Amino acid sequence: MTLRTDWLSALAAFESAARHQNFAHAAEELHLTASAVSHHVRKLEAQLGVALFQRHARGVSLTAEGRQLADAASSAIANMDDVMRGLRDAREARDRVRITTLHSLTYTWLVPRLPRFTAAHPHIRLNFDTEVALTRFEEGGPDLGIRYGQGHWPGLTAHHLMDDALFPAASPTLAGIQGVREAADVAKLPLISDLSRQGWQDWFRAADVRGAQLDERYTFSDTTDALKGAVQGLGAVLAREQIAVPYLADGRLVRLPGPRVPTRFGYYVVYPAHRRLRPAARAFVDWVLKQPDQPA
Repeated sequence: MTLRTDWLSALAAFESAARHQNFAHAAEELHLTASAVSHHVRKLEAQLGVALFQRHARGVSLTAEGRQLADAASSAIANMDDVMRGLRDAREARDRVRITTLHSLTYTWLVPRLPRFTAAHPHIRLNFDTEVALTRFEEGGPDLGIRYGQGHWPGLTAHHLMDDALFPAASPTLAGIQGVREAADVAKLPLISDLSRQGWQDWFRAADVRGAQLDERYTFSDTTDALKGAVQGLGAVLAREQIAVPYLADGRLVRLPGPRVPTRFGYYVVYPAHRRLRPAARAFVDWVLKQPDQPA
């Protein structure tokens, strides 16, 4: 006997009734009426020519034939459920992109732009890793990353995202800021540093300020923490242009006198050279490389 598609609803009703040993409970699970479940079961019994349930005053119980069919139906439904779950998980894995990036850039530059990506690609899910340690692109690791450097990393394809520049900034409430009229006056303030490879010495040299005694009072490992320290009035910070935008826009920081010094390094989108990007990851790469030309 060939299983016809018009039997599937009857088998689903029977399997639920057999599992619950109760038509009313099966009806509740399937969002049907108890009479509809009973109708499906009687349809199966008529087609098969056997009784699947014994009806009695307390309810129903499976016959031997009913138990045989219930076991097969339950196993088949469980197998289909496993397959469908696997297909769904595979689709979600295809549509999920893991990105290793810089905390400072993510917080101030990337996150404000992400609603555009979601609007264009609502099915893609993004996982961000902003750990300080340099992530390896091993099997099962991130799909791509955004790094700050000179653009050359062994084994990685690198696409230039954007450059950056340095300038001094501070909270408008910082003590002594009113007396800062020129670049040399910045040296009179307490200074905040991060672990970037270009720092205050480089900036003062570019500003042609020589022999100043610098008070680098605070050093943070993360650029975002350095900026937040400046917001709290700890001192002047050597801000990165791409990262400082929101702090300047809302007045938490103000730019101090002196030159805008281009950094020796830039931001790059990177991914393993030996591995083809999946479509979801390629969509993110194509999107993010267009973002420097668009305001947040």
